[in-house]
Amino acid sequence: MPPIVYLIGAGPGAPDLISLRGLRCLQHADVVIYDHKVHPRLLDAARASAERIDVGSSSPHANDQDAISYLIAEKAREGKVVARVRCGDPFLFGRGGQEALFLHEQGIPFEVVPGVPTAIGFATYAGIPITYHGGGDTLTLIRGFEDERREKPRVDWTSLSKLSGTLVCLARPSQVPKIIDALLSHGRAPDEATAVVTDGTLASQRTLVGTLSEIAKTIENEKLSEPALIIVGKVVGLREHLRWFDARPLFGRRILVTRSREQAGDLIDPLEVRGAEAVQAPLIRIAAPEDGEPLDRACAQLSRYDWIVFSSPNGVHAFFERLLRGARDLRAKGRTRICAAGPGTAARLARLGVVVDLLPDDHHSHGIVAALTANGGLAGLRILLPRAESASDVLAEELSRTGATVDEVAAYRTVINESDHHLAIYRQLLDGQLDVVTFTSASAIHAFLAIYGADQATDLLAHTIVATMGPATLEAATRATIRPAVHLAGGTMAELVEAIAAYLRSQ
Repeated sequence: MPPIVYLIGAGPGAPDLISLRGLRCLQHADVVIYDHKVHPRLLDAARASAERIDVGSSSPHANDQDAISYLIAEKAREGKVVARVRCGDPFLFGRGGQEALFLHEQGIPFEVVPGVPTAIGFATYAGIPITYHGGGDTLTLIRGFEDERREKPRVDWTSLSKLSGTLVCLARPSQVPKIIDALLSHGRAPDEATAVVTDGTLASQRTLVGTLSEIAKTIENEKLSEPALIIVGKVVGLREHLRWFDARPLFGRRILVTRSREQAGDLIDPLEVRGAEAVQAPLIRIAAPEDGEPLDRACAQLSRYDWIVFSSPNGVHAFFERLLRGARDLRAKGRTRICAAGPGTAARLARLGVVVDLLPDDHHSHGIVAALTANGGLAGLRILLPRAESASDVLAEELSRTGATVDEVAAYRTVINESDHHLAIYRQLLDGQLDVVTFTSASAIHAFLAIYGADQATDLLAHTIVATMGPATLEAATRATIRPAVHLAGGTMAELVEAIAAYLRSQ
């Protein structure tokens, strides 16, 4: 791909508010140059091999901005595809226009990808439509945040205060009280509805609402630490009826997700839909078995089996990845029937176009065996059990007692994911910054104990809510003297999230 610079607006904060075009450009980039406020999970969408460069504040000083422009151009001259990712929209109260002009002067091809403006995103997620019939005929956007040298924007405050419509200004913490004071001292009505929104579109979003004079006093006491959007006008009164984002059941809750990075999305999505901030800490990663030959032999002789019993989504993924890697496809299973231990496993099979023949109501080993036995008996049948390399032998033993021939094969193994994030999570647990810690596999429990030490791990979890899923996970937690407040014997990740929400409501 020929060198080009994509000037991408990442939107107001939430990683899923980037445009589809912006995401595609990011995924094609060799180099990603970004503001430090760009969400880390959005950066994960870039190629693993892409060079990542944090250039700091989204409102740099002039000299720093010159250096950033030269850096962008230099990377493009090296023949790289460059993604310059900034918060909000590149051309709205940002430096994107300067960067684009510099690239034009240097003869470097570029494309500008619009983003959801921060002012629009913050207001919408606060439940405030900044234009509304009866709310005034003007919308005034005031430059506040871009120039760090100014205490407040250089505008005609007297004329501005006389406008009957809505005023919107994104400002640094130190600017907010000065802007509000300027409006009051130049004639803006002290009883006019006003909102101040920080961390918009994120689970940490906070919205202060009151009259202009009340907000002035609140801000003086609050001492803001984050950039804020100031909204002044009648439309602020609609928040009481239109707030939706911060009214969700898990809003403001920080929930630790310990699943592997490949599987985390199944839990993160329902958490965020319900308003939680999902904190990713993949304790384990899924790897191929040390000896893959038994699995290959099973795949080559698949039609010999009467049943394949999948006990986890990981087993499904690993098995079919190995099966389809060769010259075989799904027809290789012939008349072999498939049993899934739980709806999550069945859902993973469904994604591959495989409809399960049996989904037991009871996901424990004895429940699976009972369901298979009731489905025609097992004596003399041959059963394939793809599983984790270190999985418990209980299911295989119980199946063998029925007279079936059981072939256990290691489809995958779980290994501890070495990461710098473990220290950050340790500190957050110590400081009580995590409301819930989730474990959805015994492997995650074992990894947590290995990373933090058995005694320390128990102490770390003593003052937070622990949520577990699956009988093996509960057994591992019990052995480690970890007492889950929420446990789901089986089901989907969405059901686990509902159980967490129900528990928090009850408290």
